[in-house]
Amino acid sequence: MSQQHLTPTLILGLIAVYFLVLIVVSYFTGRKAGNAEFFLAGRKSPWYLVAFGMIGASLSGVTFISIPGVVGAAGANRDFSYMQIVFGYVLGYIVIARVLLPLYYRLNLTTIYGYLEQRLGLHAYKTGAAYFLVSRAIGSAFRLYLVAIVLQEFVLGPFGIPFWATVAMTIILIWIYTFKGGINTIVYTDTLQTFCMLAAVVLTILAIGNALETDLGGLTKMIHSSSYSKVFFFKGGWNDPNNFFKQFFSGALITIVMTGLDQDMMQKNLSCRNIGEAQKNMYTFSTILVFANVLFLTLGALLYIYASSIGLDIPEQTDKLYPTLALRHLSPAVGVLFVLGLIAAAYSSADSALTALTTSFCVDFLNFEKSGLSEESKQRTRFFVHIGVSVLLFLIIIIFNAIHNEAVISSLFVAAGYTYGPILGLFAFGLFTRYQVRSALVVPVALIAPVLSFFLNKYSEQLFFGFQFGFLIIALNGLLTFLGLLAIAQRGEAEAA
Repeated sequence: MSQQHLTPTLILGLIAVYFLVLIVVSYFTGRKAGNAEFFLAGRKSPWYLVAFGMIGASLSGVTFISIPGVVGAAGANRDFSYMQIVFGYVLGYIVIARVLLPLYYRLNLTTIYGYLEQRLGLHAYKTGAAYFLVSRAIGSAFRLYLVAIVLQEFVLGPFGIPFWATVAMTIILIWIYTFKGGINTIVYTDTLQTFCMLAAVVLTILAIGNALETDLGGLTKMIHSSSYSKVFFFKGGWNDPNNFFKQFFSGALITIVMTGLDQDMMQKNLSCRNIGEAQKNMYTFSTILVFANVLFLTLGALLYIYASSIGLDIPEQTDKLYPTLALRHLSPAVGVLFVLGLIAAAYSSADSALTALTTSFCVDFLNFEKSGLSEESKQRTRFFVHIGVSVLLFLIIIIFNAIHNEAVISSLFVAAGYTYGPILGLFAFGLFTRYQVRSALVVPVALIAPVLSFFLNKYSEQLFFGFQFGFLIIALNGLLTFLGLLAIAQRGEAEAA
């Protein structure tokens, strides 16, 4: 079938139908929602829906286009080595289920940073919440920015729609279906969006098999006999970015920090009925995630194999391989699936981030739970905070576009990752020591640790005989924060709990 049948008008029509479905879902899930439903869905979310929906939120639109592209690229995560990180994820999720979730449920938290206030005081609490707001705002904006670029180039650009309008439309649509129901809505919309994303990947794999005139067995043999199928990298030393132990433990650490200590990811877990269901959700989610990543890597290998079969030059930016093949070389149906899958992946991550940012600001900084305001006043305030957060994401994306330097933008995204180190150090200190700290000195410690980590990472090859931290920079950052807190600890006043 000729690709000319895949018109921008058709794609936009399908996207419109897709969002109409999301808005209908949000109407039924949000029409009676108050603050309790917006923040934690009244703690009545079905655990199995949370588990499936979290797949989309954890993968994001960046994963949707980047993981398949990185399979055939040189450097980190080449071939199927990304699975080494995924296996580490599983270990991290077990730690979350057995250590962090019981803590959060025991304290009956709305935002997880409330633990820091109870354990280490007001400054630790505000520091942890502030670092979350900064990291999640920049991280979510970065992910939406990359997706907006793809939509602009392949879908909306031909209509003459400017980039800022593409971004505005993207964020407005998220706001429309989340402003009322919050998490109560997202549990259901994320389930739908995860299904769309995984369906797009599976059907694209089948379409490539059809184009190569082979079945699933034939595709499996092609991947196995290709140069892309290697999973485990044991021989390379610690300087190898694909070293198994480096990847595995990095994966576990990333999960503990960026899921277990992240309000965005944990908010859905806290909406389950009880700790037992939350743990079942975590175990089920981690199992599904393994198979989902196998699908993405399988797709990536097949994209390179198919590109080679038709003589296509691999784009310099491997992120563009999937959209290039889906929208310009495979059938129109695959192009449509790609767009819907990309939208689903991007929005299932962005909608929960928008809700989590709103929740954290309202609870952690406006003190909703202690304010004494009426329910009506809280809902009105929350409404405006939700708008404010949406505008903030819009402005950050526009700034990214104005910078127009991929290296600078990627550096900003990496810098946002440094903010998770202090959060890790704060929680680790609270969990593994019984000391109190001099509250006012927490902020300087939390500011100095990321700066020291940055310079140690920058000059690591000279300082540590060629060693590169990679994802382990989070561990270094957290360790420096922990040591800083230990230095300001009040040893004569250990916590009594």
